[in-house]
Amino acid sequence: MTTRIYKEVFFEATHRLIHYQGKCFRLHGHQWRVEVWIDGTADERTGIVLDYNCIKEVVGRFDHQVILNAEDPMAACIETFHPVVTTEGDPTSELLAAVIAGMIDTEAARRGHDARVSKIRVWESTTCYAERIYDRQ
Repeated sequence: MTTRIYKEVFFEATHRLIHYQGKCFRLHGHQWRVEVWIDGTADERTGIVLDYNCIKEVVGRFDHQVILNAEDPMAACIETFHPVVTTEGDPTSELLAAVIAGMIDTEAARRGHDARVSKIRVWESTTCYAERIYDRQ
């Protein structure tokens, strides 16, 4: 039987979109909101699909970070002062949804859980989010 769990996590981070014509080309920050739905099989002994703290820890890797496209020339400059999280492509909410979902799936498997992200939303403002839905059938 499949069980679904849900976790909401917030993080603060800076990013910029080097392939975008507009304000988001400039370095700026957000309070990001991440909503994650996980489908899986509850552990027979504990009854847990995946520890909520696992999700919080994965998303927390982005907290108070600078997130830049790996091709961004600004990344090397900032790296001399502060760690930079780089992505393959501009760190849009769409891309971060895919990256975070993959990280959660990897961590769940590493911990031996039969659990995978079925849906994720990454909000970069109170009015804008990207959503990915995974059909794992």
